[in-house]
Amino acid sequence: MGILVSGLVNIETTLQIDTFPLEYEPVRYPFWGIATTVSGVGVNVSLALHTLGKPVHFCTMLGTDVYGEMAHEWMQHQGLSLEFFIRRLPQTAQSVILYDKAGRRQIHVDLKNIQEQRYPLELFEVAIERASVAVLCNINFNRHLLEVAKEKGIPVCTDVHTIADPEDEYNRDFMAAADILFLSDEKLWAAPDVAARDLMKRYHNRLIVIGMGARGALLLEENGTCIELPAVHTRPVVSTIGAGDALFASFINFYVDGFSPLESLKRAMVFASWKIGTTGAAQGFLNSYELEKLYAQDLQSAI
Repeated sequence: MGILVSGLVNIETTLQIDTFPLEYEPVRYPFWGIATTVSGVGVNVSLALHTLGKPVHFCTMLGTDVYGEMAHEWMQHQGLSLEFFIRRLPQTAQSVILYDKAGRRQIHVDLKNIQEQRYPLELFEVAIERASVAVLCNINFNRHLLEVAKEKGIPVCTDVHTIADPEDEYNRDFMAAADILFLSDEKLWAAPDVAARDLMKRYHNRLIVIGMGARGALLLEENGTCIELPAVHTRPVVSTIGAGDALFASFINFYVDGFSPLESLKRAMVFASWKIGTTGAAQGFLNSYELEKLYAQDLQSAI
């Protein structure tokens, strides 16, 4: 059985700047500081899992424009299956990401009209029959699929990224359906441990992980066990773009393999730490051999 991933694909353009805030200049020449590639949470998670050796059934929606064709060809070249791709949108989503020398980033996402779409139910039902777990990203075209996965008894994993309210209207459905819930600490209404317990009390998740950037990550299990792990440093940080997606995907990779939540998170933190030594969100993924080798280099004692 594989892992079903349903999520966004977008064309990502990254721009390196000196520092935030960005002072106005009529023209800048950041030589080798601009790059365009295929990204999006669905791509990032799928490619990370694929690189780690998992069979991935990737459900997504693309445009009929030149960017949709670019994304389609690129993902085929990466070895991802295109069986569950839908190409019917007028335009493919795009993002522009600014990042500075300290690794901080600011993301601008243009979703076009994708939030008005629904992924075809009949195609999703084919994909989910081949999966032991469903990673349903918090994009609108997945909202009606949450109930389907729950009815079939398939564990649901989702990442709601940044939320400032445990009753967040947009993300409430995703949080309620999630067996495994990931999020960031960037806009939390309370300290991470308090916020995690608030969420688990409301939504009865099996596991919650909160990424805390340079401060590490927090794990809360349904039995009440709450652990904070310090950040891992495997190489210099270039950009934190996609760090959360890498942490999310690699945690799922190990958890479905039978690792404990704690051991899954330890390895995921090594994976994410290595990933942020690159520029793009869909770059810098270790394969399983490389990850275990890096993890074995006395990193256990550091985390």
